[in-house]
Amino acid sequence: MTKGMAYGVDPTRSEYYSLRQARYHAIGEEVGRLIPEFQRRGETLRLLDVGFWNGVSRRYIEVNDPKNTVEFNGADLKLHHAIYKQDSWNSLHEGDLLAGFPFLDSNQFDVVICEQVLEHLPHINIALATLSRVVKPGGMLILGVPIFPPGVHLVRRHVVPACDRLVGKKKPRSHLQAFSRASFEAAVDKNCDVDIVARRGFRMVSGGLLRGLENRRWWWQANRTLGEWLPGLCTELQVIAIKRTAATIPMPAVPDTPSAAAA
Repeated sequence: MTKGMAYGVDPTRSEYYSLRQARYHAIGEEVGRLIPEFQRRGETLRLLDVGFWNGVSRRYIEVNDPKNTVEFNGADLKLHHAIYKQDSWNSLHEGDLLAGFPFLDSNQFDVVICEQVLEHLPHINIALATLSRVVKPGGMLILGVPIFPPGVHLVRRHVVPACDRLVGKKKPRSHLQAFSRASFEAAVDKNCDVDIVARRGFRMVSGGLLRGLENRRWWWQANRTLGEWLPGLCTELQVIAIKRTAATIPMPAVPDTPSAAAA
């Protein structure tokens, strides 16, 4: 394990088994499981990372892809000033997910990732439907959001903003959505033509005085096991879904009013 790099690949966190970056490690493993079949068929795996920031997911994916089977594509509201291996991405797009990504054709990506984006949007129906639209039938959708225990998510969504207004808080919070596991999966079922096949939680217990334990593999493995057993009690949820082969959900209309977009 490279010193000072999460999972040996990520310089943005110094803990070897950073629980905050565990979601990207899981993405790398998930995509890695698909790669042998694409290699067997002699095909390229077309991947779109939505809200990809500086390309952090790619660091975790490419260690599982020594033969360069994956074609990396990215889309974000604004392109980061320092994107990992920027010159070797197949395409990089600036665009608002809430406008439906009209520059992207339907059914063209084998994997679509949208990690830690949807919670920043004022509404998510169009965003989810767009993500579902651009993935191929039979392709994989990987969606990650922060979550709260059932009931607590309603307090965070309705009571906390009301309190902010009451005390005159001027700077809005960056998280405009608050999900529980059930409410997020219900939104995916409603807006995406997919079947959820797996879910996992991250960071049930992390940070603070326990951060030093994130240099211990057993601590990461324990948190990973808890996340698989009790995903709804973690602070992050990642849903894995497969697009159905026959479309059944219509694309919502894009609103005329400007809106906030993915971070």
